[in-house]
Formats: sequence, structure tokens, C-alpha cells
Amino acid sequence: MNKKILGAALGVAALVASSAASAHVDLAVGIGVPGYYAAPQPVYVAPPPVAVAYGYGGYDDGRAREWRERREWRERHWRHEARREERWHDRHGWD
Repeated sequence: MNKKILGAALGVAALVASSAASAHVDLAVGIGVPGYYAAPQPVYVAPPPVAVAYGYGGYDDGRAREWRERREWRERHWRHEARREERWHDRHGWD
């Protein structure tokens, strides 16, 4: 019976000790000037470098190149036709 009482007393003591250990009081003392805030100095961060990628030979738009070649051929052809017509007029006496 003494062992049961001793075990019960130790159990109650352990419960009391654990609840006392978890109870705490916080105390904070703040000293400062009310209404005054000093902002920290700004920090300059350099922007990241610009990445420039060069291709293996440039961008080639096939349709644009085709239209450009057609336009150049047409202009050459028209100039050639105009000169041929002028030569014909010169040969045949047209002014």
C-alpha cells in the first residue's frame, strides 16, 4: 500500500511540476521616441546585364526574302523592258 501511495504522490508531483514549468510571464520594456521612424538608407542594386543572343547567321524570313526577290526581279525586268522599248523607238525614228 505504501508503494501505491508513493507512486500516486510522485505522479501528482510530476503533473504539478510540468504545469508549473509551462506557465510563464513575459515582461517587455520598450524605450523609444513615439512617432519617430528613421528609414534605412536606400541600397542601390545594379540591374542585371542584358542578354544578347546572336544567331548562326541571322533571322531569315523565307516569305519576306521571296517577296523581296520577286520585287527586285520585277523592277529589273521593268527597267529592261523600258530600255528595250526606248531602243526600238530610237531605231525606228520615234521621238
